[in-house]
Amino acid sequence: MVSDTSQILVDTATRLFEEQFTARQRVAAESGQWLDTQWQAVEDMGLPLALVPEEAGGFGLPVVEALDLIRLAGAFAVPLPLAETMLANRILANAGLELPGGPLTLAPVRPDDRLTLARRDGGWLLSGTAHRVPWGRVAATVVLARCDDPCDDAGQDGQSFVALVPAGQADTAPDVNLANEPRDSLHFETLLPAESVAPAPGIAPAELHALGAAVRSIAMAGALGRVLAMTTAYANERSQFGRPIGKFQAIQQYLAVLAGQAAAARAAGDIAAEAVAQGGALLPIAAAKLRCGEAAGVAAAIAHQVHGAMGFTHEHSLHFFTKRLWSWRDEFGGEGEWGRLIGREVARAGADGLWPLVTAA
Repeated sequence: MVSDTSQILVDTATRLFEEQFTARQRVAAESGQWLDTQWQAVEDMGLPLALVPEEAGGFGLPVVEALDLIRLAGAFAVPLPLAETMLANRILANAGLELPGGPLTLAPVRPDDRLTLARRDGGWLLSGTAHRVPWGRVAATVVLARCDDPCDDAGQDGQSFVALVPAGQADTAPDVNLANEPRDSLHFETLLPAESVAPAPGIAPAELHALGAAVRSIAMAGALGRVLAMTTAYANERSQFGRPIGKFQAIQQYLAVLAGQAAAARAAGDIAAEAVAQGGALLPIAAAKLRCGEAAGVAAAIAHQVHGAMGFTHEHSLHFFTKRLWSWRDEFGGEGEWGRLIGREVARAGADGLWPLVTAA
């Protein structure tokens, strides 16, 4: 059961998103405009701190309930780095670093990007390039980097550290995804003060990759719920041959398939949220990202088929959601990557270990 505090937060956030994120704001964001007024409204409500423990200045909400804000943001196609900032603030708080305020993002996004730290002049030298960083041009970056030199008094090396890099301290190569959300390459060769870096408790780039996949799954579930609602409403409003097209059996079949995909994605998003709450269990997140990605492809195609030519016009709002679904399904690993991981885990478990593997996940 959702707590009263969580329900109040979701209701308030819903009203905020309805007021602040109309088609006009989404068009402005797609043109490259940073929505400073809207971000300030989101920050004033404290939403970026929803995953932060109460003792660190957050709401102290259960993780699963806090992550419902990301589903809600997906349902409104919020063109801001809310999910990234929520995760980044949680990582900073767990590392004991100060929360800076403002929009944040995370790096590396790709598991093969290598970022390194080394002791220099009483601080830390951060080196490397991170590709496809969400909102990298406008946000301070929370980096998970590896230190291969002895990095502490015990002489340990090869461990992961959290580093906070202020916005503007990286060489930026701007890029966007299909929805025109910034996905920039950031090259770091910068000296950071000692207080901006701390050991990463229980998280490395692979775990960050999985957390990113989890929040994208949750956001896709929210967007798919909105696509279902929009498509059902359009089928009941659009008339052909004297009756709504939703009365035709073929359209009803399309809508039934779309509803099934949206429901599957919602369940998968819930699984991803539970996995994050339990410390980032990899197999459930892999299954959730795989299933949400599949649902995104099927549902977006059906939605555009039902809407016909109207759904492809820039004036209609459908594209704001389908472009994000097509983009998010590939970010933090697509179906192929996570399917291979699941296959390897199943093969490793063997015939006798399959049922325990599935039930444990």
